[in-house]
Formats: sequence, C-alpha cells, structure tokens
Amino acid sequence: MPRPPRPLPDPPAKFAWGISTASYQYENPDVTKGDPDYFTTDWDALVAKGAAPEKGNALYSWTKFDKDVAALRKIGVTHYRFSIEWARIEPRPGEFNEEAIAGYVAMARKLKQAGIEPVVCLWHFTFPGWLYDPKKPKQSNWLHPEVRERWLVYLDKVLPRLAPYTNYFAPQNEPNGQITTAYIAGQWPPAMTLALGTYWKAIDASTGMFRDAAARIKKVKPSAKVVSVEALPWWERSPLDPGGLFYNTMIHGNIDHLDRVWDVCDILGINYYYSQKASPTSFLAEAFRRGHNYTMMGWRIDPEGLTKEIRRVGDRYGKPMMITENGIATEDDPKRVWYMRNHIAAVGRAIREGYDVRGYFSWSLADNYEWHYGYKALFGLARMNPETYERVLKPSALAFRKIIRSRKTVGDVSKIPADPGFVAAKPTPAP
Repeated sequence: MPRPPRPLPDPPAKFAWGISTASYQYENPDVTKGDPDYFTTDWDALVAKGAAPEKGNALYSWTKFDKDVAALRKIGVTHYRFSIEWARIEPRPGEFNEEAIAGYVAMARKLKQAGIEPVVCLWHFTFPGWLYDPKKPKQSNWLHPEVRERWLVYLDKVLPRLAPYTNYFAPQNEPNGQITTAYIAGQWPPAMTLALGTYWKAIDASTGMFRDAAARIKKVKPSAKVVSVEALPWWERSPLDPGGLFYNTMIHGNIDHLDRVWDVCDILGINYYYSQKASPTSFLAEAFRRGHNYTMMGWRIDPEGLTKEIRRVGDRYGKPMMITENGIATEDDPKRVWYMRNHIAAVGRAIREGYDVRGYFSWSLADNYEWHYGYKALFGLARMNPETYERVLKPSALAFRKIIRSRKTVGDVSKIPADPGFVAAKPTPAP
C-alpha cells in the first residue's frame, strides 16, 4: 500500500530539472579508419552486418558540444546527464586517448561554468569493439574474460579527472534492459535468444562492475552521489498469461539488477516511458498501435504507471529517487507537451504521498539516433539545423522551460496538476 502523506522537506529542497543524452546516440566519431585514435563499438559491428541503421555523425556533439550547452541554457535546466564512450577513451586494450579524456572533462567543466550540474554516465549500452566477438557470444562484452580488469583501469583513468567538476556519477545506463535485450530478446549484441544461463552470468558481471564503479567513485570523491539508472516500465498482468510466466519474467527484468546494487547507490534512477501488459500478443501488437494513447513507436502512454513505479521502487528499496529518463517519440509537439506535463504531474502525486523524488530528466535534448529505430523515433525537445548545427528549440522545450522557472522545489512539483486536454496538430516542418 502507498505510504501515508508526510511533510515535505523544510527548508524546501531544490528539485533537479534535467535532460539526458548518450554518447553513441549524439556524438560524431571524429576519427576515420587509419587514424591512431580510431575506435569501434559492438554496435558498429551490428551496423556493419546490416542489422541496425547507420548512425553517421549523429548530432555532432563531440565537436559541437557548445551547441548543446547553448540549447540547455536556453531551456534553463539545472542538470544534464551525458555519457562517456569507453571505446573512444580506450580504442585498443591498454591504449588510452588522453585528448578524449580531456574532451569529456571539458564537457563537465563547460556545464559547470554554465550553471548546469553534470551527471556523468560511465557506460551507456556500447562496449569497445575489442571486447566483442560475434563468433564467441558467451565471451563478449559483459562476459569477456578481461572485461572487469579493463573496466577498473578505465575507471581509474577517468574518475580522478572528472571528479573536480562532477558531483553525480551513474555507473551504468539501463543494464537491466540491455542485458534482457541482448540475452533474452536477441536484438542487441551479442544477440542471444532465451539464453537464461548466460543472462544470469551477465547480470552477475554487470552488478559486480557496477559495485566496482560505486566503490571507486566514493574513494575518489566521497561526497559524490552514485546514481542507478534502470529501465522500469510498469508491467500489468494479462489474461493471456494465466500462469504469470511473462509477467514474472518482465518483473525480473525490472529488479534483478537493481536488487544487487541498490545498497551502494545514493539515488535510484527510474527510466520510465510506458506501461504494457505482459503477454506475447502485446509485444507483437506494438508495431501496429496508433492514436491518442500511443507514441509513434507503439508504446502505451500511461502517466499513472509512473506513479505506480515510484511507489514500487520507493517501497522496495526506501531510497531517494530521480526520474532519469522520460519522453515520447512523436511528430506532434503539442502531444509531447501533454505527455510531459502529465508525467511530471504523476511525479507530483507520488511526492504528495510522501515518496522522496528529487528530480525529473527529459529524454532528450534533440531528435537523435535511436538504435534499431535509427532517426525515425523523434524524442527531441529540439531538432538540429544540419547547416549550422544549432539546436532549434521546439515549443515543447519552451513549455519545459516554463515549468522549470515556476517549479524550483520539491514542494512546487508536488502541486503540478494533470492536463487532461490534448489537441493534435500537424508536425512542424524541419528548418
């Protein structure tokens, strides 16, 4: 049962308003084959064999990061989550690109100078190409014989350099979702299907590496906050799953990783986008769903599911939380505003009930490369002008700015009302 209401912090606690991005989805490689610092990832191997769309130069965020900072300042966010590309830092085992490390440090420093708190994610889905062998899926990525040793060296390289400018570190982004997709669904490298034994080995490896990172973060900077970032959709039971096999599998996907790392975290991050009935037909129907209550990817829009997920995480673990990702893929920007307002209102409901939620991060800054969807899934609060690289703000970015300016504390967020109205509009043409 939800806990009874309790008083809000006194004095009023500041609320973190943020945006989340990822290195692979935003950065241009800025190297070509033959360059000393040329690197590839396991996802590049998937692209090379035609199993995923080409990324190209994405949003040029490696060489045009100032464009990101300018857009963030216009929106007025207080926090910004970005990730480090391990492969860029260590293009070959034991060989480190010092200029790349300096580049990420410069990103954190520029954000601080702009009055924006960096939240640095140390791993966001992709592994260096030298940790991946498609012929040896059980010895790749999380399960490579040298991965943990190399991970520790990588951490020791980047953490001391970033610590002066960073108070929040996320060791991993959605490891639970990535491992499920890689070892159960067979869609992401190393693309194994229903490999339950290998799934559990990957969970063990990932949680061990997470705990390594948490320990090193605290050693380098004891005051830093360790943030978990997990994929946590709200799952519902389905009459087509009478024994609960699918439901229990999905719940395991939500908690198997977090159950093993929550105790070393200061803040538990919830990535929430949708709710779904746990049944085989529900997954198959996703591609055909359209209309008011669905995103362009067929995900069901359910703000109340976010409130329920906050309750579940809060009751299970009893730790402070942040919504580390929430957003909608749509061509209709008024729908994005409607989605955003109602999910922030859902956070407010949980706060009123006494749950300790300290921030909300939108996914994402601009329309970005979205893995198997390529550039078709439009999540951005902005779009990139391909000639100037400027991030052109959409009306949803301005709506987010208005919310941020008027709701600076946890108590302010608790008062945001739901917005039942929505009027569909034609997509705004690209510049």
